[in-house]
Amino acid sequence: MERWVDKVAIVTGASAGIGAAISKALVEKGIIVVGLARRIEKIEELSNNLVDAPGKLYAVRCDVTKEDDILKAFKWVTDHIGPVHILVNNAGLTRPTHLLDGATDEWRRIFEVNVLALCICTREAVKIMKENDIAGHIVHMNSVAGHYVPNMPKPNFNVYPASKFAVTALTESLRQELRYHELGIKVTSISPGVVGTEFSDGFPDDGTKEAIDALPRLKAEDIAEGVMYVLSTGPGVHVQELTIRPLGEMF
Repeated sequence: MERWVDKVAIVTGASAGIGAAISKALVEKGIIVVGLARRIEKIEELSNNLVDAPGKLYAVRCDVTKEDDILKAFKWVTDHIGPVHILVNNAGLTRPTHLLDGATDEWRRIFEVNVLALCICTREAVKIMKENDIAGHIVHMNSVAGHYVPNMPKPNFNVYPASKFAVTALTESLRQELRYHELGIKVTSISPGVVGTEFSDGFPDDGTKEAIDALPRLKAEDIAEGVMYVLSTGPGVHVQELTIRPLGEMF
């Protein structure tokens, strides 16, 4: 991790859960982190608790469903902090809806956050890395649901697995483009199983959320450790996919 000390990392969805845990772990490794989220007061609170850490955490308000917000955030980081070396596309959500009678707006929002925002942030990060000859690292926060559709007693995942299957495909497509252009940038998909965060609030309150909360669960810090691992690999090592499950997971 020493080569990343004093370098800049951007983490989307950094206000809580996995994003906050990743931001904290990066700062503790001496990295300058910019957390993007709508609730920047949460990031600022975390930053205040990390004043003695070797790195630093900045909070930038950004709604990743708005391209202009993303563009402004990346420009601010470049102008005030420096060029990005690490991007963690962590922002993600699911919504309590269904395929048979679901709301189109809810489906659209899932794809806007889980797929389009990830693509836009990645494009902007790669552009900066390329301009500054940076052999950076992009981490996509995926899910085990990005590799198969979990079979639950009540099928309430709607378009969420489809959005995460897209992340799996986008990781490989990006790897191929980066290789073709010889940019030396790594891309990793990290696919957690059930993690004990507020993310489960996005599932329907019809017993689904309670059923998921009763399953073996990972901690957000477990996923942050996975991110630290892939970032710590040598320049000739490319971990493209890392699946992290809680022991005893039924999926």
